Amino acid sequence: MSIDSGLRKELAKFCSSKRTYRSDFSPTMPTHWSPQHVRHPDTGEAFTDPGAWRFVKDLLEAGHPVEVITLDKPPGKKGYVLKCKGYSSEIIYIKLQILSGFVIGRSFHVSVVREKQQ
Repeated sequence: MSIDSGLRKELAKFCSSKRTYRSDFSPTMPTHWSPQHVRHPDTGEAFTDPGAWRFVKDLLEAGHPVEVITLDKPPGKKGYVLKCKGYSSEIIYIKLQILSGFVIGRSFHVSVVREKQQ
């Protein structure tokens, strides 16, 4: 399931201002927001926190695919996942959740894909 243009614009708007984005960890809404451990696909340099939010905003504004998921924590709430090409052969995994008046970054890290053992 993808998202409509209104939700896409709302997410991009929230990602564009430090007042409307967060990545705080809590036991009820755990995060793995680690942009400093992710290299920008174009430069190979590590992301800064503001740079990660700009990157997500740019992806949303460019129409990058967004998958709607059901979160485990908090149970039943919606999450929005973007997966994009990272540096070299890496995949960047991004997960967002909308709360009242802001977006929380739940994940921003290199995707760990386990290869099948033969």
